[in-house]
Amino acid sequence: MQLIYSNRTNNHSRMDTQISAAEVKQAQIPHNLFIFGLFMFNLLMTPAVIALKIGMSGLFIPVLCSGSLVCYIYWRGNRAASHFISAHWKLAYRHGLFLFAGYATSGLLIGIAWLFIINMRDAQMGQIVWTALTRIALVPTLIFVMITMVMEFGAYSAAAKRQIPEKRKPAA
Repeated sequence: MQLIYSNRTNNHSRMDTQISAAEVKQAQIPHNLFIFGLFMFNLLMTPAVIALKIGMSGLFIPVLCSGSLVCYIYWRGNRAASHFISAHWKLAYRHGLFLFAGYATSGLLIGIAWLFIINMRDAQMGQIVWTALTRIALVPTLIFVMITMVMEFGAYSAAAKRQIPEKRKPAA
């Protein structure tokens, strides 16, 4: 899914000169909120969970927090006052879904690592391999976090320029 930004008018939007500064600020809120969530839940909380040695179940904490934030963004996107504001809330939601693709990739890699170590005969070697493979499995999530962060900063800038994100139709 590619996005284009448009200033054109249609039945649901107004010309960019008619979008007030207050609406621009409201359209930037979901992007600020999402970026805050990326920093707090992914770049700060995940290493803290690993350092505190809570265990693999502790890695669900950042996922649940991010999921709650994405659900809130979805909920707010359906209740926005104007098409311009709603489009930016929905864009932040789509970026959240992209982030969950990173979580799913890491989850798949952790599952493969678990399947790999359950058949190991040496328990201590299994623990070493488990630790190494789970750390490697978190890399896709970090990559997706960085990509999502860049997309969100771009969307924040687009809101400041009064641009409306629209879904681009795939080329035939």
